[in-house]
Amino acid sequence: MSKPHRPPSGRTNIASCIVATIFLIFVVIIILIVFFTVFKPKDPKISVNAVQLPSFAVSNNTVNFTFSQYVSVKNPNRAVFSHYDSTLQLLYSSSQVGFMFIPAGKIDAGRTQYMAATYSVESFPLSASPDAAVNVGPAFHDGGFGGGGQPGFNNGYRVGPTMEIESRIHIAGRVRVLHFFTHHLETKVRCRVTISVSDGSVLGFHC
Repeated sequence: MSKPHRPPSGRTNIASCIVATIFLIFVVIIILIVFFTVFKPKDPKISVNAVQLPSFAVSNNTVNFTFSQYVSVKNPNRAVFSHYDSTLQLLYSSSQVGFMFIPAGKIDAGRTQYMAATYSVESFPLSASPDAAVNVGPAFHDGGFGGGGQPGFNNGYRVGPTMEIESRIHIAGRVRVLHFFTHHLETKVRCRVTISVSDGSVLGFHC
């Protein structure tokens, strides 16, 4: 005659719970290691490729122009970067002379997106004493708009009145890692742009 089966003891249940807990902790540790090594969120990278002034005019010591800036934004993450609340600001003598919002969009994982922003800047007065010369040597990236050895330059200097404006780009957004973790990312870049007052040509810019 077979003996009746005994129900599992309390010690067996406790051991099973301990094993399950250790396994869950191990899985969580593995996920964290993968997250912080492979999927760690990184801020996007902005590169300013060129700056142009399609139109430029000076009248009665005031200036107005159209400003164009071409940038590339790289998403180094392994997830899509969704950007929003991004802006382009233009300053002259520490005062804002131009501002625009950058339309929201998405950049695929590991991809680079090229952006172009062009807008008209309202007239504003020039400072009392614009610089007489500006160094456009190796410290400046001219983006293909002038440089040493060209007409009008003398040992890396161009003689004549110049003005300097500053552009500030701010790109903010988020990435969603493993469909669960959402991280806010942002990056900023500031560029000093040197302009010839006589003809509105871009002598150089440094970011």
